[in-house]
Amino acid sequence: MSLLEESGLLPVALDLTGSGIDQTDINSTTSLEDYARPLITCLQSLPDDEKVILVGHSCGGAIVSYALESYPRKVSKAVYVCATMVLNGQKPFDVFSEELASADLFLQESQFLVYGNGRDKPPTSIMFDKQQIRALYFNQSPPKDVALATVSMRPIPLAPIMEKLSLTTENYGTVRRYFIQTLDDHILSLDVQERLVRENPPHGMYKIKGSDHCPFFSKPQTLNKILIEIVQIPLENALNDPS
Repeated sequence: MSLLEESGLLPVALDLTGSGIDQTDINSTTSLEDYARPLITCLQSLPDDEKVILVGHSCGGAIVSYALESYPRKVSKAVYVCATMVLNGQKPFDVFSEELASADLFLQESQFLVYGNGRDKPPTSIMFDKQQIRALYFNQSPPKDVALATVSMRPIPLAPIMEKLSLTTENYGTVRRYFIQTLDDHILSLDVQERLVRENPPHGMYKIKGSDHCPFFSKPQTLNKILIEIVQIPLENALNDPS
Protein backbone atom coordinates (compact mmCIF):
# COMPACT_ATOMS: atom_id res chain seq x y z
CA MET A 1 0.00 0.00 0.00
CA SER A 2 2.71 2.50 0.97
CA LEU A 3 4.63 1.85 -2.26
CA LEU A 4 1.54 2.60 -4.32
CA GLU A 5 0.89 5.77 -2.31
CA GLU A 6 4.48 6.90 -2.93
CA SER A 7 3.73 6.57 -6.65
CA GLY A 8 0.86 9.03 -6.33
CA LEU A 9 -1.95 6.48 -6.37
CA LEU A 10 -4.84 6.24 -3.91
CA PRO A 11 -5.05 2.56 -2.90
CA VAL A 12 -7.86 1.35 -0.65
CA ALA A 13 -7.68 -2.03 1.08
CA LEU A 14 -11.18 -3.35 1.73
CA ASP A 15 -11.86 -6.12 4.22
CA LEU A 16 -14.46 -8.55 2.91
CA THR A 17 -17.27 -9.66 5.17
CA GLY A 18 -15.85 -11.44 8.21
CA SER A 19 -12.27 -10.70 7.14
CA GLY A 20 -9.59 -8.43 8.60
CA ILE A 21 -11.16 -5.95 11.00
CA ASP A 22 -14.72 -6.70 9.85
CA GLN A 23 -16.26 -8.44 12.84
CA THR A 24 -19.18 -10.09 11.05
CA ASP A 25 -19.68 -13.70 12.16
CA ILE A 26 -18.12 -15.74 9.36
CA ASN A 27 -20.70 -18.48 9.94
CA SER A 28 -23.41 -16.12 8.67
CA THR A 29 -21.61 -15.57 5.35
CA THR A 30 -23.59 -17.90 3.12
CA SER A 31 -23.09 -16.51 -0.40
CA LEU A 32 -20.79 -14.55 -2.70
CA GLU A 33 -23.20 -11.65 -2.31
CA ASP A 34 -22.67 -11.68 1.46
CA TYR A 35 -18.90 -11.99 1.17
CA ALA A 36 -18.56 -9.24 -1.46
CA ARG A 37 -20.88 -6.73 0.22
CA PRO A 38 -18.14 -4.29 1.40
CA LEU A 39 -16.76 -4.07 -2.15
CA ILE A 40 -20.17 -3.71 -3.76
CA THR A 41 -21.10 -0.97 -1.26
CA CYS A 42 -17.89 0.85 -2.16
CA LEU A 43 -18.62 0.65 -5.90
CA GLN A 44 -22.19 1.85 -5.38
CA SER A 45 -20.89 4.91 -3.54
CA LEU A 46 -18.64 6.06 -6.38
CA PRO A 47 -19.64 9.18 -8.35
CA ASP A 48 -21.08 8.45 -11.79
CA ASP A 49 -17.95 9.69 -13.56
CA GLU A 50 -15.44 7.80 -11.40
CA LYS A 51 -13.94 4.36 -12.00
CA VAL A 52 -11.52 2.20 -10.03
CA ILE A 53 -9.02 -0.56 -10.72
CA LEU A 54 -9.81 -3.70 -8.74
CA VAL A 55 -7.03 -5.96 -7.48
CA GLY A 56 -7.95 -9.39 -6.14
CA HIS A 57 -5.64 -11.91 -4.49
CA SER A 58 -6.18 -15.68 -4.12
CA CYS A 59 -9.89 -16.46 -3.54
CA GLY A 60 -10.53 -12.73 -3.81
CA GLY A 61 -10.33 -13.16 -7.57
CA ALA A 62 -13.87 -14.52 -7.54
CA ILE A 63 -15.03 -11.43 -5.66
CA VAL A 64 -13.47 -9.23 -8.34
CA SER A 65 -15.26 -11.22 -11.06
CA TYR A 66 -18.54 -10.92 -9.14
CA ALA A 67 -18.04 -7.15 -8.96
CA LEU A 68 -17.25 -6.91 -12.69
CA GLU A 69 -20.51 -8.65 -13.48
CA SER A 70 -22.45 -6.46 -11.05
CA TYR A 71 -20.92 -3.03 -11.77
CA PRO A 72 -18.76 -3.16 -14.92
CA ARG A 73 -19.13 0.58 -15.57
CA LYS A 74 -17.49 1.34 -12.22
CA VAL A 75 -14.30 -0.59 -13.04
CA SER A 76 -11.67 0.40 -15.60
CA LYS A 77 -9.37 -2.62 -15.12
CA ALA A 78 -9.19 -5.75 -12.98
CA VAL A 79 -5.99 -7.37 -11.72
CA TYR A 80 -5.88 -10.99 -10.54
CA VAL A 81 -2.85 -11.65 -8.33
CA CYS A 82 -2.43 -15.46 -8.32
CA ALA A 83 -6.20 -15.44 -7.99
CA THR A 84 -9.29 -17.47 -8.85
CA MET A 85 -10.10 -16.06 -12.30
CA VAL A 86 -12.91 -18.52 -12.99
CA LEU A 87 -15.10 -19.04 -16.04
CA ASN A 88 -18.84 -18.58 -16.23
CA GLY A 89 -20.52 -21.42 -14.32
CA GLN A 90 -17.40 -22.31 -12.32
CA LYS A 91 -16.95 -22.23 -8.56
CA PRO A 92 -13.81 -20.69 -7.03
CA PHE A 93 -13.19 -24.09 -5.44
CA ASP A 94 -12.97 -25.63 -8.93
CA VAL A 95 -9.62 -23.89 -9.41
CA PHE A 96 -8.07 -26.22 -6.83
CA SER A 97 -10.03 -29.37 -7.68
CA GLU A 98 -7.46 -30.92 -10.04
CA GLU A 99 -4.79 -30.87 -7.33
CA LEU A 100 -6.93 -32.11 -4.47
CA ALA A 101 -6.64 -35.78 -5.37
CA SER A 102 -2.84 -35.84 -5.45
CA ALA A 103 -2.46 -33.41 -2.56
CA ASP A 104 -5.28 -34.74 -0.40
CA LEU A 105 -3.10 -35.90 2.49
CA PHE A 106 -1.10 -32.68 2.53
CA LEU A 107 -4.26 -30.58 2.58
CA GLN A 108 -5.73 -32.62 5.41
CA GLU A 109 -2.63 -31.92 7.47
CA SER A 110 -2.58 -28.23 6.60
CA GLN A 111 -6.15 -27.11 7.16
CA PHE A 112 -9.30 -28.07 8.96
CA LEU A 113 -12.98 -27.46 8.51
CA VAL A 114 -14.89 -25.30 10.98
CA TYR A 115 -18.42 -26.42 11.89
CA GLY A 116 -19.68 -23.08 13.13
CA ASN A 117 -23.32 -24.18 13.20
CA GLY A 118 -22.70 -27.55 14.85
CA ARG A 119 -21.28 -30.90 13.79
CA ASP A 120 -24.69 -31.99 12.53
CA LYS A 121 -24.65 -29.15 9.96
CA PRO A 122 -22.38 -28.60 6.93
CA PRO A 123 -18.99 -26.97 7.62
CA THR A 124 -19.03 -23.19 7.44
CA SER A 125 -15.39 -22.27 6.88
CA ILE A 126 -11.78 -23.36 6.49
CA MET A 127 -9.09 -22.43 8.99
CA PHE A 128 -5.46 -23.12 8.12
CA ASP A 129 -3.14 -24.81 10.60
CA LYS A 130 -0.69 -22.15 11.75
CA GLN A 131 2.07 -24.76 12.00
CA GLN A 132 1.82 -25.41 8.27
CA ILE A 133 0.85 -21.96 7.08
CA ARG A 134 4.35 -20.81 6.19
CA ALA A 135 4.82 -23.75 3.83
CA LEU A 136 1.50 -23.04 2.12
CA TYR A 137 1.38 -19.26 1.88
CA PHE A 138 4.70 -17.76 2.92
CA ASN A 139 7.50 -20.06 1.72
CA GLN A 140 9.45 -17.04 0.41
CA SER A 141 8.20 -14.28 2.73
CA PRO A 142 10.20 -12.50 5.48
CA PRO A 143 9.61 -13.93 8.99
CA LYS A 144 8.36 -10.60 10.40
CA ASP A 145 5.64 -10.40 7.75
CA VAL A 146 4.71 -14.04 8.32
CA ALA A 147 4.37 -13.44 12.06
CA LEU A 148 1.98 -10.53 11.53
CA ALA A 149 -0.04 -12.33 8.87
CA THR A 150 -0.56 -15.50 10.89
CA VAL A 151 -1.91 -13.48 13.82
CA SER A 152 -4.41 -11.58 11.67
CA MET A 153 -5.65 -14.44 9.46
CA ARG A 154 -9.31 -15.40 9.86
CA PRO A 155 -11.26 -18.47 8.69
CA ILE A 156 -12.25 -18.53 5.01
CA PRO A 157 -16.03 -18.93 4.49
CA LEU A 158 -16.88 -22.06 2.51
CA ALA A 159 -20.19 -21.05 0.93
CA PRO A 160 -18.78 -18.29 -1.32
CA ILE A 161 -16.02 -20.49 -2.75
CA MET A 162 -18.55 -23.26 -3.41
CA GLU A 163 -20.91 -20.98 -5.35
CA LYS A 164 -20.99 -20.93 -9.15
CA LEU A 165 -20.44 -17.54 -10.75
CA SER A 166 -22.68 -16.23 -13.49
CA LEU A 167 -20.50 -14.12 -15.81
CA THR A 168 -21.62 -12.55 -19.08
CA THR A 169 -19.79 -10.98 -22.01
CA GLU A 170 -22.11 -7.96 -21.70
CA ASN A 171 -20.89 -7.13 -18.18
CA TYR A 172 -17.87 -9.09 -16.96
CA GLY A 173 -16.53 -9.32 -20.49
CA THR A 174 -16.33 -5.55 -21.00
CA VAL A 175 -13.60 -4.93 -18.40
CA ARG A 176 -9.92 -5.46 -19.19
CA ARG A 177 -8.34 -8.14 -17.01
CA TYR A 178 -4.70 -8.72 -16.09
CA PHE A 179 -3.24 -11.78 -14.38
CA ILE A 180 -0.08 -11.85 -12.25
CA GLN A 181 1.51 -15.28 -11.85
CA THR A 182 3.60 -16.20 -8.80
CA LEU A 183 6.16 -18.80 -9.83
CA ASP A 184 7.03 -20.31 -6.43
CA ASP A 185 3.45 -20.58 -5.22
CA HIS A 186 2.56 -23.56 -2.99
CA ILE A 187 -1.17 -22.81 -2.86
CA LEU A 188 -1.95 -22.08 -6.50
CA SER A 189 0.60 -24.04 -8.51
CA LEU A 190 2.04 -22.66 -11.73
CA ASP A 191 0.23 -25.39 -13.68
CA VAL A 192 -3.09 -24.19 -12.28
CA GLN A 193 -2.24 -20.55 -12.95
CA GLU A 194 -1.28 -21.41 -16.53
CA ARG A 195 -4.59 -23.22 -16.98
CA LEU A 196 -6.56 -20.24 -15.68
CA VAL A 197 -4.85 -17.95 -18.19
CA ARG A 198 -5.24 -20.45 -21.03
CA GLU A 199 -8.95 -21.11 -20.42
CA ASN A 200 -9.92 -17.52 -19.65
CA PRO A 201 -7.36 -15.32 -21.48
CA PRO A 202 -6.75 -11.93 -19.84
CA HIS A 203 -5.66 -8.82 -21.71
CA GLY A 204 -2.22 -9.05 -20.13
CA MET A 205 -0.17 -11.49 -18.09
CA TYR A 206 2.86 -10.96 -15.85
CA LYS A 207 5.14 -13.33 -13.94
CA ILE A 208 6.94 -12.79 -10.64
CA LYS A 209 9.92 -15.10 -10.19
CA GLY A 210 10.73 -16.21 -6.66
CA SER A 211 7.34 -15.20 -5.30
CA ASP A 212 5.21 -17.34 -3.03
CA HIS A 213 1.42 -16.99 -2.82
CA CYS A 214 1.81 -13.57 -1.19
CA PRO A 215 3.96 -11.37 -3.47
CA PHE A 216 3.10 -8.29 -1.39
CA PHE A 217 5.39 -9.88 1.24
CA SER A 218 7.87 -11.90 -0.81
CA LYS A 219 8.32 -9.55 -3.80
CA PRO A 220 6.69 -6.21 -2.93
CA GLN A 221 8.84 -4.05 -5.22
CA THR A 222 8.21 -6.27 -8.24
CA LEU A 223 4.48 -6.41 -7.55
CA ASN A 224 4.35 -2.64 -7.13
CA LYS A 225 6.18 -2.10 -10.43
CA ILE A 226 3.73 -4.36 -12.26
CA LEU A 227 0.67 -2.69 -10.74
CA ILE A 228 1.95 0.76 -11.74
CA GLU A 229 2.61 -0.50 -15.26
CA ILE A 230 -0.96 -1.81 -15.48
CA VAL A 231 -2.32 1.51 -14.23
CA GLN A 232 -0.45 3.30 -17.01
CA ILE A 233 -1.72 1.08 -19.85
CA PRO A 234 -4.13 3.11 -22.02
CA LEU A 235 -7.52 1.45 -22.20
CA GLU A 236 -7.43 1.48 -26.00
CA ASN A 237 -4.20 -0.56 -26.07
CA ALA A 238 -4.22 -4.00 -27.62
CA LEU A 239 -3.42 -7.23 -25.80
CA ASN A 240 -0.37 -6.81 -23.59
CA ASP A 241 1.79 -9.74 -22.57
CA PRO A 242 5.16 -8.57 -21.26
CA SER A 243 6.07 -11.93 -19.77
